[in-house]
Amino acid sequence: MRKLIVSMNLSIDGYLSGPDCELDWHFECWTKEMGDALCSELAKADTILLGRVTYTAMSEYWPLKAADPSCRGEDFAFANMMNSYSKIVFSKTIHSTLWNNTKLIHGNLVYELKRMKQERGKNIIVYGSSLLVDSLIKYELVDEYQLWLHPVVLGKGTRLFKKFNHPLNLRIVKTEQFNSGVLLLHYEIQKNENKKIKR
Repeated sequence: MRKLIVSMNLSIDGYLSGPDCELDWHFECWTKEMGDALCSELAKADTILLGRVTYTAMSEYWPLKAADPSCRGEDFAFANMMNSYSKIVFSKTIHSTLWNNTKLIHGNLVYELKRMKQERGKNIIVYGSSLLVDSLIKYELVDEYQLWLHPVVLGKGTRLFKKFNHPLNLRIVKTEQFNSGVLLLHYEIQKNENKKIKR
């Protein structure tokens, strides 16, 4: 069975972006060794899952990045994977795409993802896409979190883990530390076999 993995940059206080959707705080910490680690994790997947806003930004960025002669080696490798992999976009407002290998899905999120996870293939990975991730968490569709924890406190912004109706039990399976001070924390979901059944 394929795993659904959420890969997200986070501040120490749990924000994935600033109050005005700022992302500069994690770009400032980014290093070549982190780029290599990102490529290594993406190589274990073959499908990228995106929401509308993140898809729009990435579809304008990565095709140009691959054609940029000044693009660094790890960025070029990542750009090639981003451009060649299957992209699945859940959106009710997008009706056409220009980024190659992109499929739009307007149907039921839970049904479609459960079906995709049963298909043959490598992992499915999610970048950004906070509203989509909210739904993935709500419907217990995430199998693993790869949290890039940055030594930054934002104080306010968009949180990764918001209020939801059930506890989220995680088990850390791997940690990586980078010279920038960033930690990559790999968490698997602990399935609660004793969850009470509502009558």
